[in-house]
Formats: sequence, C-alpha cells, structure tokens
Amino acid sequence: MGKENTLLSIKNLRTHFYSRGHTIYALDGVSFEIEKGMTFGLVGETGCGKSVTALSILRLIPYPPGKIVQGEIHFKGRNLLRLSEEEIRSIRGKEISMIFQEPMTSLNPVFRIGDQMMEVIMLHQKVGKPVAYERAVEMLERVHMPDARKIMRQFPHQLSGGMRQRAMIAMELSCRPYLLIADEPTTALDVTIQAQILRLLKEMKKEFDTSILLITHDLGVIAEMCDRVGVMYAGSIVEEASVEDIFKDPKHPYTRGLWGAIPRMEEEKETLSVIPGMVPDLSQPPTGCKFHPRCTFRFEPCDRFVPPPAEVSEGHFVACFLYQGKDGNG
Repeated sequence: MGKENTLLSIKNLRTHFYSRGHTIYALDGVSFEIEKGMTFGLVGETGCGKSVTALSILRLIPYPPGKIVQGEIHFKGRNLLRLSEEEIRSIRGKEISMIFQEPMTSLNPVFRIGDQMMEVIMLHQKVGKPVAYERAVEMLERVHMPDARKIMRQFPHQLSGGMRQRAMIAMELSCRPYLLIADEPTTALDVTIQAQILRLLKEMKKEFDTSILLITHDLGVIAEMCDRVGVMYAGSIVEEASVEDIFKDPKHPYTRGLWGAIPRMEEEKETLSVIPGMVPDLSQPPTGCKFHPRCTFRFEPCDRFVPPPAEVSEGHFVACFLYQGKDGNG
C-alpha cells in the first residue's frame, strides 16, 4: 500500500485488561492499514477483539481495568497514543467518528435528537445554534429521514431501531470525518432495515469520501461492503486480503472454518460444518499459534511458536506455519 495514501496505520497494538489478579490479553499484536476511501472489514467470532480494536483507536479503553500497553496508531501521520487528552478529544467526532452496535446505548435518552446533533456540530464546527440547527436538519434529510424537523424534536425512544441508527449515522457524519468506525451497525435490525443502513453507509462514504472501518461477524455484510478484510482470532489478525481474494481463496484454517460454516442453498446438508473446540480463555491463551488446539492441520511448531504473517500472494497475508516460506499454495 502506498504510504502517501494511508489514512490509518496500526502496528503491533496490544491492549490488556486487568481483573482479579489476571491479565486478559484482549489485543495481542494487531497490525493493519486503511487507505483513504477504503472500507476495511474486521470479522471474527464474538470476543476476538474487534470492538476493543475500535475503542483503542479512539483511546476509549477505560483505565482501570484496561490499558494500551504497546503499539502505534498513526492517523494522518500522527501517533494517536502520544496525543494529550485534549488533542484526542478534538479528533473524536470530528476526524474519527464511531457508530456503536445499539444506538439506544449511545444516544442520551433524556435529550432530543436535535439537541444531541447540534451539540456535536457546535463543538467541532464552532458555529452558533441557528446554523447548527439547519446543518442537523440537512444531515437528517441526507440520511433519508422523513420530516427531519419533526425528528429534531423527538426523543430516542420515539424512533424505531432503524431510524435511531439513521440518526446516529447523521450525527457521526455531520462533521464529515475522515474515518468512520461502524461497530456492528446492523446487528439489532431486521434484514430489510439492515439492507437500507448498508446502502446508506455506501452513499455517505461516496458523498463525503470517508474511509470506513466496518466491524461485523456477518460475512454477507463483509462481501457487500468491504475492499479489504482482516480476520481476527483471539486478539490477533490471522489473515488479511482483498475481499475478492479472501472469499475466493481463504488460506488460514480458521478462515476456512468460518467460510465452511456458511449455509449454502445449493448444498443439501443436514448439519453445518463446525470448528471443533472452544474459543480460548484470553487470560490463559495457548502457547504458539492460538488456533492450534482447534486446528486440524496443526503440526510440530504450531504449539511452540507464533507464526508471523507471510505474504502468500500480492496483498494477501496469512499468519500460519502452513505458508511459511511457501508460494501460497499450501
């Protein structure tokens, strides 16, 4: 990837949580880059570290119990981990915005939608209340909210789930951020509304030239939305490639397992394929490759050493000993 086109670069990020004398290794050496105008997807099982990655980027990890212990997060050439609290606050919401899984936990239930949107606009754009009001109405109209001025007067509980998510998107895009982090933005919505929200994100990305970090466990969403994909397992990225390559030719045994568990209409199977074993306890992760206890391809070095990422084809990286020193054909 061209360095001049890189918007976000994360290198060897490690975030730990400390609880009752135990250390939980939530992120254990995460690295990836997002280029300008790109949608990058993070996919993996629940608890693999996707949301912790997003919160680490914005430095929203609560301390205690959590702490970013190592790594670099470069955004537009600045290491976010070295900024003061005042400097990072000026970036949150303005240059990097985040849509959370459930908007009811993000929107304040005792304030009207309009007041919450206007507060963000006045804070980051340094404009007065009348201007902020009109800009908020304009953003609600852009996300196809019916009767935007009426929505401005309503409280979050008066809106449906899909409308609350649209209001959140309007709020987070009101300052035209360079990067939008969408943490499972369609999880609580029905299929029809999911499709509308994804279409809306595509429209807004194109209109504002915003890069997106999309966090999800839905492989269908990944296929529809993303340019590149990082597959996470137990706090690490085990495979990264373009969306075409990772669906056409998944390499890592974990990625193959995820893809194999997708039900297919053309196949008449009574049971779905499953990945054997359980997700590891991140307070006591296995030595070597963290996936090796569940891997049907494991061999001698897997339980002793951590495999470094290997480029098996152009832009396709896999952290697996099956591909160390090979040409990517396994």
